[in-house]
Parts: sequence; C-alpha cells; structure tokens
Amino acid sequence: MDPRSHVRTLLILVTGLACGFSAALALEGFPVRPLPPPPPAMAAPQLSEAAAFAEVYEHIRRDYVDDIDDHTLMDKAMRGMVASLDPHSAFLGAEEYEEVRLSTMGAYPGVGIEVAPVGGVVRVVKPIPGSPAHLAGIVAGDELVAIDGREIGTDLAGAIARLRGDSGSLVHLTLRRSGTAGLLEFALRRAEVEVPSVSFTTLEPGYAYVRISTFSETTPDDLSRAVLRLKRDNPDGIRGLVLDLRNNPGGVLEAGVEVADDFLESGVIVTADGRTPEARFEMDAAPGDLIDGAPLVVLVNAGSASASEIVAGALKDHDRALLVGRRTYGKGSVQTVMPLLHGGAVKLTTSRYFTPSGTSIHGRGILPDVPEDGDGAPPQDIDAGPATAPLAVRDPDVRLGLEVLKHDGRVHRGPAASLAARLAVP
Repeated sequence: MDPRSHVRTLLILVTGLACGFSAALALEGFPVRPLPPPPPAMAAPQLSEAAAFAEVYEHIRRDYVDDIDDHTLMDKAMRGMVASLDPHSAFLGAEEYEEVRLSTMGAYPGVGIEVAPVGGVVRVVKPIPGSPAHLAGIVAGDELVAIDGREIGTDLAGAIARLRGDSGSLVHLTLRRSGTAGLLEFALRRAEVEVPSVSFTTLEPGYAYVRISTFSETTPDDLSRAVLRLKRDNPDGIRGLVLDLRNNPGGVLEAGVEVADDFLESGVIVTADGRTPEARFEMDAAPGDLIDGAPLVVLVNAGSASASEIVAGALKDHDRALLVGRRTYGKGSVQTVMPLLHGGAVKLTTSRYFTPSGTSIHGRGILPDVPEDGDGAPPQDIDAGPATAPLAVRDPDVRLGLEVLKHDGRVHRGPAASLAARLAVP
C-alpha cells in the first residue's frame, strides 16, 4: 500500500472514530441527547494533529520490533488517550465493561466465592451464603488450583473470569485444603448469586454495627433490611450505630446518596459541577431517619473513597455523625460509564463533587473527628462464630466507635483529641 494512501485511510478512521463516539453517547443514553448535526469541516490544527497521529501510527506498524495488528494498536491508542486524562478515566473493552456493569448490580452468574491473592496463590476469602460454592462445602482458606482442568497459578483476573458463566452451566473446581490430603474436586452448577454489600451485627444490647463493603444498586435496600433486622433483635430500640465504611472504594453514586439520606432529615447531601448540564447537580435529603436520630459513628480509613466519602462528608457536615479512624482517600470526582456502539465503553470523569459545606475533598480526603493509629483494616468476617471473641474485642476501631457512642450520648462536636482522651480507650 502507498504510505500516503494509508495516511489518508487513517485520517478517515480518526475522524470516523470521533463521529462514532458522539453517536454512541447519543444513542446509548448516557445521557440521552438529540443527535448532533454533521460536524463542520476539520480545522487546520485538527488536520495537522490527525496527520501526526497517522504518521506515528504508520511508523509503529512498519518499524516497531514486533508486528502489531491494527485492532490491537488502535485499542492501545484509545486506552492511552483516555488514561492520560486522569487516574480514574479509562477505556473499557467488552469484558472489562461487563465486569464493571456486574459489579454495580449486586448480583452475577457464578458459583459464589470471593477470591484473593494470598501467599502467591489464589485463595477463597469466603463463600457467599446460599451460593453453589457454600452449599457444596467450599470454605474460606481453600486454595483454588484449577478451573475446568486449567491451572490458575497467580492469575486472579483469569480465575474470576472463568468462575463466571451462564446460569445453569457446569464448572469443575480443583481445590487444595490445609490439613486435607490430596486435592478436592467440585462440580458446581452456576447460578445467579446475590452479593450482599451490607453485613451487620449487634455489638451490645442497643448498640448496632453495619458494614457497607461497596455501593451497588442493591445497597440501599440491603441497608434497610439490615436495620429492620437490628431493630427486631433489639426490642428496646437502637441507642447507637457504628457504620463501617473502611476499605469501601465507592461504587454507584446514587446508592451513596441514598445511604446518606437514610440518616438525614433534610439538607444538601452533595453538589457537583461539570461542563454539561447533566454533570451539574445537587442532591438533597428527604425526611426520614432509619435509626430515628440515634447517635451515629462512621469508621473510615485511607481505603474509604468516592461514594464512601460522599456519605462521610454529608453526615459530618450536618453534625449527624462523628468520624472515627483515619483520613479518607480523597476522590472528589464522578465518573460516567458510556457504552460504545461497537462494544466496550469509556469511563470518563464528568464532574467534581463537593460536600454540603462546599468543600472539595479531592486529593485531601476527610479528616476523622477521632483519629486512630494503625491501618484500620476491617475484619473479613464480622460473625466468626461462637468460639471467636466478639467483634468489639477483635477490632480496635469498632471498640473505639462503640465507646464514642456510649460515652458521648447524643452526637455533638468537640475537639477530637480531647474526646479521645476523655474516653481513655486503650
């Protein structure tokens, strides 16, 4: 092919990508807009930049040490373009987009185990109650050796992808269990697995604990059910609640707003500013408090980000809760996932958000009212069984949160250092 002809083809491809991207935004409804008019003729600076792109592209195709096909090269170009904007924007391939979509739904087709890399292997963190894995007897700590006969090694992403599949399909797992000779074989039929984002327990009569691990579409309903159960377990009423948002990376913004609203009677929860009308908004609380105004403590750490910070910031700014723990991550931006016509999606930062006091926490995080040392990692299993010490004994942050509730009564402001000293919590 004449290189000049290839450059012309690439120029058409570059402009075609731009037009296709605009059409994707309009047709897929993120947000829904009328189709734009045909684009004007490309200005001279744009032609120059497109020509430079085409020239670099051609050099890579012709001179790079390894042969790279056009699809791979264009995929890398799109990923690099979006990733260069900020750390939270990204181009998502079809599988990556599906993973993001499933993570926000609170349910997925699979066998129902949480896995993580531990000691150079992939281990089961815990089976989800009621899932095929739980019913088959898979337990926390099991090492995942192979899936359908293919060894896993340290490939966590590959393991997660192969564990999922159509509901009703069979998958064969090979596991190694400490104290058990040989390998264990399981044939499981995949099912729709609900992944609860909320766990809860009673710390002491009248004092409750709720942990939110992520914000999915089902989180507000999960929280409502948890509080109803806690009220049933504490017939004399809830005198205080520890809300644990440690290591919660965020998730669906609207879910975070609903959770903050569950503890507020009125007022602004979050405002946002961006370039488009859809990116500029204010969300306010409606009357109604799930725990009827009982004192509230929120546990946070450096892993509390995004929607977690929206909740913590709103409850702190409205003097509804005291924050206990460590400075939060500091992610004050909103990403919108925009599906593309030919598969995949672009996750793009579209807004910057502000707490009710008008503060941007981006890059700063939120300081707790009562600071605590250590990393503040939450427990993997809040209900570890009758042979294990109670949660408030095992977890120093939970113990401190409980003491704040018991000693401080109705939540009020005060110097964090003097409050911690007054409690004299070890």
